[in-house]
Amino acid sequence: MKLNDLRDNPGARKGRMRVGRGLGSGKGKTGGRGYKGYKSRSGSSVNGFEGGQMPIHMRLPKRGFNNIFAKDYAEVNVGRLQAAVDAGKLDATKPVDAEALKAAGVIRRVKKDGVRVLGKGDLTAKLDLQVAGATKGAVAAIEKAGGSVTVTAPAPAKAADAD
Repeated sequence: MKLNDLRDNPGARKGRMRVGRGLGSGKGKTGGRGYKGYKSRSGSSVNGFEGGQMPIHMRLPKRGFNNIFAKDYAEVNVGRLQAAVDAGKLDATKPVDAEALKAAGVIRRVKKDGVRVLGKGDLTAKLDLQVAGATKGAVAAIEKAGGSVTVTAPAPAKAADAD
């Protein structure tokens, strides 16, 4: 068998139906749209419209909620920090902040609320971290390795003075 002998099974590929191409085609004249009415015209489609019946997206109950005050952190595990130090991408002698992590390729972008360190993985390098947040486990792992964590929480929004 050669590559030029390869073929689909008979009937595996079916051509699309060409509507509006004469009465003999079976889809001529009205082209499967029926007679008159909104849906027989061009440009007709109302997504979610069910002929006046209450649409399903309105019949179903709504669930959950989006917290507009939620913080958006770039999350980094301590194991990922150790891997970056081992690969020579992260300098353990200098303070490690969001910009250093971005330059090392540990995080993709510095998000608006900063970096949060999580405690998954092992850490042996002595790191001086300056981040927006860290879990108890992450702080314990960093301090056990001889490093330190400085949490620079984002500044709270200033309330308008009502005088």
